[in-house]
Amino acid sequence: MKILLLAPQPFYQERGTPIAVRLLLEILSSKLDTADGAPPKIDLLVYNEGATLDIPGVRTIRIRTPRWLRGIRPGISAKKLICDVFFFASALRLLWQARREQYAVVHAVEEAVFVAWLAKHLFGTPYIYDMDSSLSLQLTEKWWICRPLLPLLGWLEGIAVRGSTAVAPVCDALQAIADRHGSPHTVMLRDVSLLPAADAPRSEAPSVFGSAVCASRPVVLYVGNLERYQGIDLLLESFAQVTEHPSRPQLVVVGGAPEAVEIYSARARALGCGSSVVFTGPRPVSELKSLLQHADVLVSPRIKGNNTPMKIFSYLHSGTALLATDLPTHTQVLDGEVALLAPPTPAEFAQALRRLLDDPGLRERLGRQARSRAEALYTVPAFEAQLLSLYGRMAGAAGATPPLATLRAEGER
Repeated sequence: MKILLLAPQPFYQERGTPIAVRLLLEILSSKLDTADGAPPKIDLLVYNEGATLDIPGVRTIRIRTPRWLRGIRPGISAKKLICDVFFFASALRLLWQARREQYAVVHAVEEAVFVAWLAKHLFGTPYIYDMDSSLSLQLTEKWWICRPLLPLLGWLEGIAVRGSTAVAPVCDALQAIADRHGSPHTVMLRDVSLLPAADAPRSEAPSVFGSAVCASRPVVLYVGNLERYQGIDLLLESFAQVTEHPSRPQLVVVGGAPEAVEIYSARARALGCGSSVVFTGPRPVSELKSLLQHADVLVSPRIKGNNTPMKIFSYLHSGTALLATDLPTHTQVLDGEVALLAPPTPAEFAQALRRLLDDPGLRERLGRQARSRAEALYTVPAFEAQLLSLYGRMAGAAGATPPLATLRAEGER
C-alpha cells in the first residue's frame, strides 16, 4: 500500500499539527498491513525545516524553498502562503512521478486538500481531508481584507469536503462544518493527551520550573505558543489583577519564540506584574507531564479560533485544575464538571482565577474529574481506534480487491 501524506508544516517540531502528524504516522506504520502482509509505504511531504524522524516505512520528502522562507510560525501567515506555493508544486511533481503506480490514497492535512482534490481529478486517487481548521475562517479572522471573500472561500472549502472519500475533523465545530458542506463520511480524529498513561510520583518541590519560581507560592501555568489568538494579552492583564492575592501566585509561561517572549516580558513589566511572571521558552514534550502536575492552576486564555487547542487534552489528563475562556474553542470539549470557564475579559478571567486560588477543594475536584474524562476519551488508544476505522472505510471504498491496506487483527478490535 502506498500512501502520500501531505502535511504543509515544519516537521518535526513539537507543536500542534506536527505532533498529530507524528502520531498518525506511527500508528499507520505499526498497525496497517498491505494485502501481502508487508508494512505500508508512506511518502511524507513537508516543509524544508524541522527534525527528521526515523519511522519504519516512512520516507520524508522536504520541499525546496529559498532560505528566507524558514521559521514558519503556527497559524496562517503570508510567509506560510508563499511556502504553500512551493509545497503544491512539489506535491504535483510527486503525483506525476507516481502516475503509473499511483498512490492508493492521499492523506491531506489542512490546505493540502486542494492538491489532493486536483490529484483525484487528474489521476483518480481518493483522498482523506484531515481537517485541522477551517481555512475560510482562518483567513478571514487573520486578515479583515479577506472578509468579503468568506462566501467564496466557504464554497471552495465545500468543494474540497465533497470531493473527499472521508473527512477527519479534529473537533466538534469542524465536524459541524464538514457535515454542513456535505461530507460523504466523517470520522473524528480528535487530538489526544500527550502525557504517558502510567502514573509517576511527583517530586516534593516544583523545581521543574527552574530557580526563578518559588516553591512555596502557587503556580499558574500556561503552555503553548505565544501567537495573539492564544490570548496572552488577556492572560497578563488578568494576572496583573491577582498579584496581590494573599497566596502571592506566580505565572509561568512555557513556550513561544524568543521575539514573542521579549514582547510579552515587556508587557508584563508594563502591567506591574513582571516580577511574578516567568517565561521559560520552549520545553520538550518529555517534560510536559511534570510541568502540568506541579502547577496549581492551568490556563487557556484563547480568544479566537474554532478548533480546540491540543494542550487542552494534556491539561485534562494531568489532573490539575483548569481555567479557560468560555468560548466554543473550549466549550466543545470542556464544561463545568472538568474546568472553570470564564468570559474573555480581564476582570472576569481574574475573578475566576481568584476563585481557584481561594478554593483548594474546587481545584482538587475539577482536576480529578478532568483526569477521569481524559482517560476515557482523549488518549492514544481512542485516536488509534478512530484512525483505523477511517482507513477501514478507505479499504471498503476500494472494492473487493483493494490496493489499500487490511488492518491487523489487533487493530480491528
